[in-house]
Order: sequence, then structure tokens, then C-alpha cells
Amino acid sequence: MASDGKLPCSCAAPVSGSVLLCGYYGEHNLGDDALLESLLGQLPAGVSPLVTAFDQRAVEQRHGVATVQRRSLRAVLAAQRHCRALVLGGGSLLQDSTSFRSLLYYGALIVAARLQGQPVLLWAQGLGPLRRKGSRLLVRLLLPLATAISWRDAASARLARQLGCVAPHGADAVWALEPLPWLGRGGPIVVCWRPTPLLDSRGWSVLLEALNQLAEQQDRQVLWLPFHGPQDEPLLPQLERMGVLPPGLQHRSRQLRAAQPSEAMAVFRSAGLVVAMRLHALILAALSGSPVAALSYDPKVQACALEFGCGCTDLDDPLPAAAPLVEAWGEALDRPAGLEPLAQMRQATALHRQLLQRLGG
Repeated sequence: MASDGKLPCSCAAPVSGSVLLCGYYGEHNLGDDALLESLLGQLPAGVSPLVTAFDQRAVEQRHGVATVQRRSLRAVLAAQRHCRALVLGGGSLLQDSTSFRSLLYYGALIVAARLQGQPVLLWAQGLGPLRRKGSRLLVRLLLPLATAISWRDAASARLARQLGCVAPHGADAVWALEPLPWLGRGGPIVVCWRPTPLLDSRGWSVLLEALNQLAEQQDRQVLWLPFHGPQDEPLLPQLERMGVLPPGLQHRSRQLRAAQPSEAMAVFRSAGLVVAMRLHALILAALSGSPVAALSYDPKVQACALEFGCGCTDLDDPLPAAAPLVEAWGEALDRPAGLEPLAQMRQATALHRQLLQRLGG
């Protein structure tokens, strides 16, 4: 947000007949930035995108696209009238864990598009959670309005079937980004962790003690890489204030910043291990060839880890002692998954690209 409290204006003019790409873009979340990068790379030639974004200038300067302020429903609806199609682009947009108001926002865009005769594509979407009865009813009514749908995972496709909508699923669209060769044997341990109500001070103590023991045994530096800047950057200082960060780990730790997904991948490809709580940190680390281990705060993380075949600790379950975590992470250290699991995940994204061909011509 601008210093005067007003939302920044777009510095690029939308083209009449653009395709509106709607998502959680320009919010300084590397995962959603990676989704946008994948989406733009898969658009058919000749398609002119108009992207909903909070930090419009950052998105425009990086991608050379026109934007509209995503936090203003009025501005998005006004821009939508001049578009020829709506694409809900990646992530889990039809969910109520953020808020029911968020679900209403995307519902309003879908209904407005159909009233204007525009096709609606749900591209590489996750579905849910839908914790409220009203949310499930609303989504049951919205899904038949979509012209075409591709789900990012089996759980989303299964929930959609329960709501009366059958559509294929692939893998998260970020898997379609170009992989990098791994250079990280003997490299640091990188953690991409986020605040979560699933962990109290005892839970954090267990994770941090395991990280401390592994780093000490293997003599590795520990790099903290926040994936959602506003949410994740305060975590390390908060753990220090809570008094749960072991002195040895505090000495070995350093926090980094990555402004875009390619910078995160440059860190990952030089890592001996990435312990990821964020879904797209797990995916980008795997694309960078790095050994990975997952901490699941959300079923989507566990589902991805299972499909890719890496170790995963579900934070919704009681945590084990530090020793089993040290053993599991130590077994993954300096041992990448290999090319076959990565190729399978990338192949599973093909249906998302095929879906976008409907926008051509």
C-alpha cells in the first residue's frame, strides 16, 4: 500500500479484449508469483493478459503486463467488462479458510463473467477447504458456471465430485517451470517455515532442536528463506523472543530475502536440504534438484509430498521427539529425489496448458 494510504494505480493500460487473470498476485508471496509466471508462460500466442495484482508496479515491471488493483472488487469488475474471458489462475481461490468474503469475491467475478457472456476457466485450481455449509452451497452453484476446469490435485477433484462437478486433475502448475541442476552437496540447510496455530512453544522447540542437532552434526549453516514476506519474515525474530531457539542454531542461522521465484531457486540449488512448510517452496526446491523434506500445515502440502515421494511430517498429528526428525532429515540430506519423480510431476501439468488453448484464436 502506498504511504498515503491509497491503493497504487496501474501504470499499464489494459487492452480491449484482454483475458482477465485473477489470483493472489502481487502480494509478495513467492508461491503465487511462481503460479503467475507459469500461467503467463502457458498462454497461447496473441492472448493479451490483464492481471489482478496488489503491488501492481512490481507485477508490471517484472512481466510487462497490464494490471488492475486486486483488492478493489469495483475496479476489477469495471475492468472485466472490457475483457473477453476470465481465468482463475492457480492456487486455492474457492475456499473459506481465508474468509467467506474472499469466496464471495471470486464468486462475484464468475457470475459477472457469465452474465457478460464470457467463458470462465478454472486453471490448475485447488478446491477448499470449505468449512461452512454456506460455502459448500455457494461453490456447488458456482462450479457449473465454469466453461472448463483443471484441478491441481486429486483431493480437489474428489471434493468437486462430491459437489456434483467432474473434471480432471493434474499437478500444481508451478511444476511446469524449468528445472535447474543441483549444485548443493555439502551445502546449507534451508528452511521455508511459516507461522501456524498448529505449533505451540513446545512444538516449535521440538522442530528447532531437531534442526539444531542436524546442523551441528553435519556442520551446516541454516538459511531461513521467507516465502510470504509479510507473514514469514517475523517468524525467526519471534522464535528468538520466545526463547525456543537453541543458542547453537541461533549462531548458525541467517535470514535471506528473495524478491522472485528465480532467486529462491538459486538458493535451493545450492542447498544440502530444504525443509519446506510452504507448498511452493517444496515444489521450487524440488525443481532446483535439491533434497527436500516437508512439514505439512495443510493437507495440500502432505498431498504434494506424497505424490512426489519425499518425507513429510504432518503438523496436525502429535510431533515425535527430536531424534526421529533428525534421523529422517539426515537421511534426506545431500540425497536428491532424482529425475523420474520430477518428470512425472511435470508431465502431470500438461492438461493445464491444454485448458488454456481454449483462449486461442
